[in-house]
Amino acid sequence: MTTDTGSMPVTPQHKDGIDPAGMRVIWLLLVAAFVAILNETTMAIAIPELNVALGIPPEQGQWFTSAFMLTMAVVIPTTGYVVQRFTTRQVFLAAITTFALGTALCLVSHGFLPLLLGRIVQAAGTGIMLPLLMTTMMNVVPPHSRGRMMGRVGLVISLAPAIGPTMSGIVLDNLGWRWLFGIVLPIALIAMALGAKWMTNLGETVRAPFDAISVPLSALAFGGLVFGLSQFGGAHGGDAGGSSATVVGWSFVAAGILFLALFVWRQLALQRKDAPFLDLRVFGSRNYALSVIIMAVVALAMFGTFSLLPLFLQTVAGLSAAQSGMVLLPGSLLMGLLGPVMGRIYDAQGPRVLLIPGTIMIATAMFFYSRVGEDTPVWMLVIVQSVMSLGLAGSFTPLFSASLGSLKRHLYSHGSAVLNTLQQVAGAAGTAMLVAIYSGALHSGEAAGQTAAQAAAPGARAAFLLAGCIALVPVVLAFLIRKPEDQDEHEPAA
Repeated sequence: MTTDTGSMPVTPQHKDGIDPAGMRVIWLLLVAAFVAILNETTMAIAIPELNVALGIPPEQGQWFTSAFMLTMAVVIPTTGYVVQRFTTRQVFLAAITTFALGTALCLVSHGFLPLLLGRIVQAAGTGIMLPLLMTTMMNVVPPHSRGRMMGRVGLVISLAPAIGPTMSGIVLDNLGWRWLFGIVLPIALIAMALGAKWMTNLGETVRAPFDAISVPLSALAFGGLVFGLSQFGGAHGGDAGGSSATVVGWSFVAAGILFLALFVWRQLALQRKDAPFLDLRVFGSRNYALSVIIMAVVALAMFGTFSLLPLFLQTVAGLSAAQSGMVLLPGSLLMGLLGPVMGRIYDAQGPRVLLIPGTIMIATAMFFYSRVGEDTPVWMLVIVQSVMSLGLAGSFTPLFSASLGSLKRHLYSHGSAVLNTLQQVAGAAGTAMLVAIYSGALHSGEAAGQTAAQAAAPGARAAFLLAGCIALVPVVLAFLIRKPEDQDEHEPAA
């Protein structure tokens, strides 16, 4: 292990608070992560307008989302190595510069391929940001304050998706699609400038092993899974188009599973030499493994709902893009604002007092959604979404804190990479599962002569019913999660 000579070693040794330099870095990372996630959540509503503006078919426009998710799935598994090998300042500036460059490319694009390239470059920067934030926070924040600080991560993760669809709908209705990038770019440039001035190197860099075989295996594994799953969610066309997308989806999922098995086999072989590219020994912690399983199912529920509910509101309830975004806004704002409060409760009481009722609320909301129809009042959907958001707020903070807090310090970056990768795959699976069921029922009903509203409602009910059944798994597992014992704060980093 070698220490970067330009770094300022910071360890969580201050019992009464966090080192000021570390706190400044955390705030910079929170702002950057917020901008990146905000950008990610604005695109779904914008795709129909982009299809018209660029003169492309829907299956081609779907690539603006699929390529973004695919790039994220390829980049995130590498962060376990990147965060160890390079300094905090180097990684942050590379990520935010890449993101800003991609946003600028999107802003000035005049065709499909330039805009797609911009989205890919954006995703490359986004994929680094959240793992860097979580790893830095675990290294800087004292164990007794981690819940409170992870609550701020939960605020970013929930508040950005809350604002994203609403902002997107308003911008599209009044300004046009370019302004989606025109609004984000100045914020990204400000974050980059602040980072160049204030970002400090924290901790120590490690001569982490680089394995040239693991990188392509990881890209083919997680990229194949995410792309294959996105094809199920993107099959909105007619029967021929839907069948073709389904075949492609299953082919890529099968290939992804095969390469995932090879990737795991490679890591296990490298672990015997103590040189894994992505250290799977994180699963040696029972608390971490259970927390990751719950997080994956919660992500499936959240991303699936955030994708399907706007479709239901626009197709069945007849709301505009901006109005459907407003339905999601109150609950998501509640989830974000309660993040720090949930963190304080976690620090004082542990995970179960939050996680058990939180997972019950999520499952309950899903089962209610399985009863929705054309006559369901919009205000009732707002209340149910707020209940679900409260459950998500009670789940995110304890899961982040309990999972990574169960690991030894030298495994933080690997644990964060695994957690964020599986969250990405689960989010893609949730979107694919719910939207595919919804779309299948919609097209079948329309073929039988029903209106779009009549055909869409049964599909939405079936999709949410399945999601509710899956959401019962975290309810059971929540009873098994415990608060990790505070580790020795002077534990060596390797």
